[in-house]
Amino acid sequence: MRIRALVVFVVTLASSMIVLGSSVSGDGLEADRYWPKWRGPHMTGVAPHATPPVEWSESKNVAWKVEIPGKGSATPVVWNDRIFVLTAVPTGERIEPPAPAEPSGGRPRLSSPADRVQQFTILALRRSDGTTLWKRVLREEVPHEGTHPTGTWASASPVTDGEIVIASFGSQGLYALSMDGELLWETDLGDMTVKLGFGEGSSPALGTDRVFVQWDHEGESFLVALDRSTGREVWRQKRDEGTSWASPLVVEHDGGAQVITSATGRVRSYDADSGDLLWEGPGLTQNAIPTPVYQDGLVFLTAGFRGNALLAVKLAEAKGDISGSPAVAWSFDRDTPYVPSPLLYGDELYLLKDRKGLLSCFDARTGKLHYGPKRLPDVPNVYASPLGADGSIYVAGREGTTTVIRSGPKFEVLATNTLEDGFDASPIAVGSELYLRGQRFLYRISR
Repeated sequence: MRIRALVVFVVTLASSMIVLGSSVSGDGLEADRYWPKWRGPHMTGVAPHATPPVEWSESKNVAWKVEIPGKGSATPVVWNDRIFVLTAVPTGERIEPPAPAEPSGGRPRLSSPADRVQQFTILALRRSDGTTLWKRVLREEVPHEGTHPTGTWASASPVTDGEIVIASFGSQGLYALSMDGELLWETDLGDMTVKLGFGEGSSPALGTDRVFVQWDHEGESFLVALDRSTGREVWRQKRDEGTSWASPLVVEHDGGAQVITSATGRVRSYDADSGDLLWEGPGLTQNAIPTPVYQDGLVFLTAGFRGNALLAVKLAEAKGDISGSPAVAWSFDRDTPYVPSPLLYGDELYLLKDRKGLLSCFDARTGKLHYGPKRLPDVPNVYASPLGADGSIYVAGREGTTTVIRSGPKFEVLATNTLEDGFDASPIAVGSELYLRGQRFLYRISR
């Protein structure tokens, strides 16, 4: 690991403001009111106190929209009056990219080349009007690899606890900033070699005093824990895994915190303090992307490329190798997501099939299929993960339409809403506002 850590000052964190997984809840927690990390305050895809609109268009309920420079599919995060967005902005003339290494098996590389200098940038915008409060270019260089034609060099979501913001650009560094944009530390974990040059996308996870990064690629894979205040490495666990894009999930259970990881070879959970392996189970499909979700003692892990896999694991019984054990509460082998992460809302688990607007709904505890896959109107292609808020589910499509359905065991479409953009980043909700980060614009939808 190459570390270029410049500690400007040490930030202390009040433990009462941390939410780990969905095991910590309550109306008094400030984090519940915002969207502080990828998949929301409880990492379930739910905004527990939000009441966003159900209907909108370019001429209805759009409070503002602002153009975001460059290209990025990172889902924004929100704390207090600030929205944090990551992007990669091309600059300068095109250059001749280096010849890519021949992939295994002689298959052609499908990635778009890295042929421009990119400015790896974080923006802080004001919620009320979309004004840019500050912008920081954290690194400026030509990426060492390309990315998928539908991907970007800024696909990982930032994470904040109201004191610091962690921004990950993968091979282009991990950065901690104050809420006012002052650089606290930066760490370089090396260069990933991603399968077929398809780019990077795993988001960091923030615990009470640690930052966790899942680094699965075609080289030496690992899970690393870094000190939140300094960026210095606390522990590292080698992983026998190829490329995945899944983000780690941190939950509290039985008096301790654990870091749960999804991957093709094995699913695993590590002790957050020591890095020791707590349990592991059968792997999922190739190209694992969806992030696990957790609630009421059950963790759900899924993937869906060249196969289908869903495991519901009871943490109270998960020890050692859980393959074929009672720790697996239920499983499913059809219609699972390739790109979108699942939504765990109330008593139901929602899955999109592959990258399509086909939704299934399960009883989370028993695995009973309530419905699906049901086709969502006008949403043929989906990369974004679904959002749950105020009894509704929001699914944003790549062509610009977001379908809203009623949550619960019966399928009911409430609205279809189209904007002049396309959406790969996931919808988020805070207060009475819905935020949609498109290929060009960031929208605030509110009444």
